[in-house]
This record gives sequence, structure tokens and C-alpha cells, in this order.
Amino acid sequence: MRIFRLFYIIFITLRFGLDEFILSHSKLKPLQSTIGILLFWRNTSTPRGARLRLALEALGPIFVKFGQMLSTRRDLIPADIADELAKLQDQVPPFSFAEVENIITQAFNEPLAQRFSQFDETPVASASVAQVHFAHLPHGEPVAVKVLRPNIEKTIAHDLLLMDTFALVLQSISAEFKRLKPREIVAEFARHTESELDLTLEAANCSLLGRNFADKSMLIVPDVHWDWCRKEVMVMQRMYGTQISQRDALVAKGIDTSKLARDGVEIFFTQVFRDGFFHADMHPGNIQIADDGKYIALDFGIMGALNEVDKYYLARNFLAFFNRDYRDVAQAHIDSGWVPADTKREELETAVRAICEPIFNKPLKDISFARTLLSLFQMARRFGVIIQPQLIMLQKTLLNIEGLSRELDPNLDLWKSAQPFLTRWMSEQIGWRSMLKNFKNELPHIIKSMPQMPRLAHQFLTQTNQAEQDVPLRASIEQLVQAQQLQATWQKRLVIAIVVLALVEVLLVIGTYFIH
Repeated sequence: MRIFRLFYIIFITLRFGLDEFILSHSKLKPLQSTIGILLFWRNTSTPRGARLRLALEALGPIFVKFGQMLSTRRDLIPADIADELAKLQDQVPPFSFAEVENIITQAFNEPLAQRFSQFDETPVASASVAQVHFAHLPHGEPVAVKVLRPNIEKTIAHDLLLMDTFALVLQSISAEFKRLKPREIVAEFARHTESELDLTLEAANCSLLGRNFADKSMLIVPDVHWDWCRKEVMVMQRMYGTQISQRDALVAKGIDTSKLARDGVEIFFTQVFRDGFFHADMHPGNIQIADDGKYIALDFGIMGALNEVDKYYLARNFLAFFNRDYRDVAQAHIDSGWVPADTKREELETAVRAICEPIFNKPLKDISFARTLLSLFQMARRFGVIIQPQLIMLQKTLLNIEGLSRELDPNLDLWKSAQPFLTRWMSEQIGWRSMLKNFKNELPHIIKSMPQMPRLAHQFLTQTNQAEQDVPLRASIEQLVQAQQLQATWQKRLVIAIVVLALVEVLLVIGTYFIH
């Protein structure tokens, strides 16, 4: 079965002229004319990016998902190919209700009718990995049920193995193909895809995002029904809303689309910089708008996470862009360690200036925040910058957010909306608020360690005495005295710090009272 799949992939590759990507290499160019004569029947007049997109669609849903992921790697692939791959849609025919019923019955070890009082046989959405049905729980609550495709794990495993084989061949052809890191790209895709094969992981993502936005002031996340969740089945609260792409319908309902666009930007930056955990698949099909104008998030299979270093790096870069401080942009790349050690800051600064400076001659509302980021990623190819996978996911999400927001409000100024948020976040990271926050976090550990200090000092002096038998007793006593004096000093400082902290908190409470 696998050998037939391999032959089919080779046939599709030749049919759409994808051998062009390999034969373009200098060592293989002599073969182009020969293969062109043998394959005279094919039409290769269509641009290469479009032919690649059509080939991936012909190869099936897993290759479509791979193409979607590849479209975000603009730091590695040319823009014309990335633009075509971004058009790929993950929509495939649904599988039968009989298979759905069988999967649910096996997952719960009981008939579907005992788990659900009502179950719609026709799915409301069907994608490459799973499809969604509406249903009702036994007590009547409406829910959405996500079910994995039958035998999807086996299908994905076979296709991933073939992808990795092709990547290995490409990587062995030349150093140029090796620089594109084809096997690493396939491995990255494999990680994302395999995480979608366990719906309990998606349910956990949904729950975490819901806790982060528990107040539901701008974003509503469906509740997960954990008793009805298994690896192959996920059950969550059914949501009612209008697709965000249906702007006319939103306006007819009296929803302020300009405010909706601004809220979308704030939700995105809140996820990224406050929580370090963001929805990384925010295309129109995964976002609805409630009748009260709040966002509704759907599909939590692909999420992104950023650590404190990532967040600081991003905020520092964005603010440097706002201030046209290209030297700091270059220095941020160097400080992050993602630029090769021999990179010259002046050259990197010049390249960044060439990208950013022209856009500042335009009105802010005409500047594409996401496109600027894409240009910087493409610049990264020249300097060998290692773009981290989490930042690639962020770039993809930022493109989605900007596109959706501009559809809602063509005059949206994404930079103007983002700058106050980033400025405030940076001040919290490096200002007195950050110091106070860090001290409060470390205070329990300091207090816990204080009673142990005499014992630790005694152990240190004992070990020192054993290692150096010729040290005079007087010196050891002096060290002990110094240790005790140091302990006393730190105890005094701790008391002062606690008092200062208490006073600050009191002042903050009093100030908040008078402000309100």
C-alpha cells in the first residue's frame, strides 16, 4: 500500500512540474531538456507556486496542511510560493455518520444514544483531521462534538514518513537545499499534526485559554465537558454567533465593527504579552462574533506559547520599530543569540533600515504591521537568523489578525493600537513594577531560607576547615562571625523591605480608593 502511495506522489510531482525545484540546481540542470522531452504532455506554463498548490491539493488533506504550515516559513521560502500556499483551504469531504457512531461507541464503551439525547448526523464542519457535529447531552444541554477521522493516525504516519524521505533526498542534493532545513520543517509539521491527534490536548488548550479570559469581557471560550472527552472525541459548549467574515450581517445586528477590530488587536496582544499563550489558528472559520459584540474562539488544536525571553525580544523589537531605532533592532537580534556570532551589527542595522524606513513615509493607517514582520523574516534568510518555531506561529497569527481587523475597519491603525499596550508592558518588565513583582514572588523563598542560614554557614565553615587543615582557628572564628554579621544584616534588610512593601501596597490601595 505504501509503495503505491509513493508512486502516486511521484506521478503528481511530475504531472505538475515540481521536478523544476530539484532540476534548478546547477548540477542537475543538464537533465531539464531530457525530462522536458519525455514529459511533453504536461503543461508547466502556470507559475510554480500555483502548480505546487495544485499538487498538494491533489495529494490530499495532510499535504494541504503541510502546505499551510510551509506558507508561514517566509524566512525560508520565496514570497511567490508562500503567497500561493496561503490560499490552501483545509476543507475535505466528511466521513459517514456510521463511522462517527462507531468511533464514539468504542471511545466510551457504550452506544452513542446513551451518551447523547440527540445527535445531528450531518457535520457542521469537516477538516483533514476531524469533523464537528452538533448534539445534546442527556440533560438537554446543546454541545459541539469533535470526532477524529477513522485511521487518521496511520494515514498521517505514512505520509509523514514519505515527506521525511523526500526531505532527506533534497537535503542530500546540495548545501543550498540543506540550508532550507527540509527535514526540520517536516519534523516541525509532524509535532503540530501529532498534537492534533489527541483531542484531550485540544480540550486542555481550550480550558487554559478560557481561564485566561474568565471574565469574558471581550473573548468567550466554550466550556469543556471533560466527562465526555476522550482521545478521539471532544465535547464542548455549543456557541452561537456570526462568522467574523460576514461583515454585512454584523453591521445589520448593530455591532460596531471599528470597535470589534480594535478589540481583536487587544485580545491578540493580551494573549501574547500577558499570558504568553495564544490561539495560533485564527482564520475566519475559527472566529465568531456574539450578538453583544464579543469574540468567540473555536478550534484549539494549534496554540502558541512564548516564554519571558521571547516576549521581551518581541516587545523590544516592536517598540524599536515605532521609534525608528534600527540599531536597537539589530542589537536585539544579537542579544537573543539567534544571529550567527560573526554577524556585523552595522550591516544588520542597514538591512533593517532599508525595510522599515520607507514605510514611515506613509500614513500609519497604510502601514502593514504584519508585512513588515514578514520582510524582516525574509531578511533573516540573508543573515542566517534562526527563527524560532513559536515566532513563526506568532507571525502567522499576526497576519490573520491584521487581515481580519482591516476587513472590519479598513482605517484600522494596528501600530497605533499596539504601541500603548507594548509600552505599558515594557515598563512593567523593566520598571519599578517589575522589581516589586519579582520581590513579592521571591519573598516566600527568602523567608523560608532564613532559618537555615546558620546551619548553612556552619556547614560551609566545616567543609572549609576540613579542606584546609592549616587554616588557623582564629580565621575560622572570624569567618563565622562574618557570616553571623551577614545574616543579621540581611535580616535587617528583610524587615525593611517587608515594611516598604507593606507601605507601597497601602499607598496603592489608598490611591485606588481616591481615584474611584
